[in-house]
Amino acid sequence: MHTGGIVLKLTWTIFLIFANSLVYAYTSLKSRDFIVTSFDVLAVYGQSNRAVIAQGWYWQLFTSMFVHVNLIHLILNMVFLLIFGLRAEELFKGKDFLFIYLASGLAGNLLTLLLPLDIISAGASGAIFGIFGAYVIYMRKAFGMPVFTALVYSLLFLMLSVSEGVNFFAHLGGLVAGLVIGYFFAKSRKIGF
Repeated sequence: MHTGGIVLKLTWTIFLIFANSLVYAYTSLKSRDFIVTSFDVLAVYGQSNRAVIAQGWYWQLFTSMFVHVNLIHLILNMVFLLIFGLRAEELFKGKDFLFIYLASGLAGNLLTLLLPLDIISAGASGAIFGIFGAYVIYMRKAFGMPVFTALVYSLLFLMLSVSEGVNFFAHLGGLVAGLVIGYFFAKSRKIGF
């Protein structure tokens, strides 16, 4: 679309940012608070380990990828998605990019099930870590660098995210899934060392 000298391009990254923002607007209305998502809303649309395991609410493994705890959480995740997503879309087109996002988010949420039953988790960061992992390992392989350097970069990025209140399991699961998927894509496209 061309509007007065500005070219607007709808990419998967922009679509996912829009989807996350739309879900945040919905959960804000349900919470009656634009700044913080209520506990009750998070328990339904985020990932409640008790609900997933004891009640069979498996759909939360997917919905929680688009639900955020508060406005700052959403903004930070969307900034990282914009940075890593647009770069990754240069390598992974269409359904491959979306597959990395969803599979990585799901892997992070499945790993989160190892946490206590009372844990409620939400956010796109597992999926974003997957996008980062897929990109970094694909680039190392494309430029003939040892895969070990991709693992070091990934580990450093993961360690930077460690802090209180952060779901390390979601980050780790998403990152590992992204690394595996990115490596598979690079191998299948016969990018040499």
